[in-house]
Amino acid sequence: MVNFKINNIDVSVEENTTILQAARKYHIDIPTLCNYPDLEIKSDCRVCVVEIEGQKRLFTSCSTVAREGMVINTNSPKVLNARKTIIELILANHDANCTACPKNLNCELQTLANKLGIDKNRFPTVLEVKPIDDKNPVLVRNINRCIKCGRCIDVCKNIQAMSVLDIMGRSKDIEITPAYGKYLTDEFCTYCGQCSSVCPVGAIIEKDDTDQVWEALNNPHLHVVVQVAPAVRVSLGEELGMEPGSIVTDKIVAALNYLGFDAVYDTDFTADLTIIEEGNELIHRVTNNGVLPMITSCCPGWINFAEQKYPDILDHISSCKSPQQMFGALAKSYYPEKIKKDPKDIFVVSIMPCTAKKYEAKRAEMSVDNVNPDVDVVLTTRELGKMIKQMGINFDSIKGEEFDKPFGITTGAAAIFGATGGVMEAALRTVYEVVNKEELKDINFTDVRGTKGLKEAEVDLGGTKVKVAVAHTLANAKIVCDQVREGTSPYTFIEIMTCPGGCIGGGGQPYGTTSEVREKRIEAVYQVDEDMSIRKSHDNPDIKALYDDYLEKPLGEKSHKLLHTHYKARNK
Repeated sequence: MVNFKINNIDVSVEENTTILQAARKYHIDIPTLCNYPDLEIKSDCRVCVVEIEGQKRLFTSCSTVAREGMVINTNSPKVLNARKTIIELILANHDANCTACPKNLNCELQTLANKLGIDKNRFPTVLEVKPIDDKNPVLVRNINRCIKCGRCIDVCKNIQAMSVLDIMGRSKDIEITPAYGKYLTDEFCTYCGQCSSVCPVGAIIEKDDTDQVWEALNNPHLHVVVQVAPAVRVSLGEELGMEPGSIVTDKIVAALNYLGFDAVYDTDFTADLTIIEEGNELIHRVTNNGVLPMITSCCPGWINFAEQKYPDILDHISSCKSPQQMFGALAKSYYPEKIKKDPKDIFVVSIMPCTAKKYEAKRAEMSVDNVNPDVDVVLTTRELGKMIKQMGINFDSIKGEEFDKPFGITTGAAAIFGATGGVMEAALRTVYEVVNKEELKDINFTDVRGTKGLKEAEVDLGGTKVKVAVAHTLANAKIVCDQVREGTSPYTFIEIMTCPGGCIGGGGQPYGTTSEVREKRIEAVYQVDEDMSIRKSHDNPDIKALYDDYLEKPLGEKSHKLLHTHYKARNK
């Protein structure tokens, strides 16, 4: 243990602990901008400087390891003056029109400036206004708000192994941008949105589609339906002031009804449907010498990654659409027949934890009639939070309501889609019982749970031991994809999710998503599963009725047309 003092407080921590880590352990606040949990230490912003007794210069607390006997001051006049000067210099080269920024009142730079009492900047503005990159359907990159902290570079390079963004130029001309100042559309961007999730300011944000939804809700000729993804029910509460991992399913339904949607449905229903189709596809491939391993297809960021980086393994990916798009297809075909409306009058909104879902909904193949999109608008968890705030809904006290029929009954298997390993576990619950023709003694496949980047499990299917794998983040996806490409993969079935922790850590989730927050959301997802009366997708009575009334059978002609798709190489 290392013993020293911070602000005259005796501190004792393990060796190789930084001053910042030690301060946080003892609840001593040292502000930061470039530092972020789960990312590398960069010490770029210099905001976390502290004074060490006996040293002439100031030291960055995020990168300075604590030593025995140190006497540290985090708020001396020298430190406070330096910290204030640093923030003022950043603001002098920053678009400070805060009220026009989507992160107004949720901005780390703004919060820090307020804490330091910066009412008026001593330095003149030197900002040279640059064009905004908004040419893609998902993200807006406003370089005029960028503070060059490097978080987006780190998450894109080290977590997602994409390296779309990097530092260009020198000194005051430094920019964080795709190579040669290109647009995101010119690069291998998967639109996962992790860059927007970690950005401390409003330099990278998702495209705001809330105005389209308000317009639809106020159009008397449209029947507006909404679907809610599994991960949203354990994260929306954070956006509205509740604790991470709060389960707010019934409150979401009530809020959406209050907003004016004509029907509120659960994406869990089509998650169950995905398991039926995907499980039968896996069985078909195994029994008919099909292409193996089969890889899941419900994550659009992963699909974008595969189409761009691994076009030679696309036949390994399940042809099943994602639950979002299965719902959209049914909402524009089966649903209009049930309620006696013209499909053109149905307007479908998705509430998703994912920014890449916006891109997925605009793919040309995601259209039942080949003209109109099956899903008209995708909103992130953050965007729904914005709409609820706009309407002045007291989310904490609102009385919960239930999802509407006919897509109301769901299972625990669908709920765990929100966590890494959830799709695999849900599929195994069904595939095991279908193949072995016996009930599982324990339906919890714990080997595929948790936040380890790569997980393996083995399951007995018809007397044959089958190996499966689960990967989350594209850096880990690359490992299993390389094995598939080289023909060395030992697996029969692989689940891949783009974002850390799966959908619960999606790029559209509330800001401040850290590993600790993800763990709480995952815990909540499995609690939802435990609390469900039905926990296996093939036991869902409404899914059985849908096949009897409309789809006929899994992998049948109608289900193939509505619920399956294809992929193509999208090399730049």
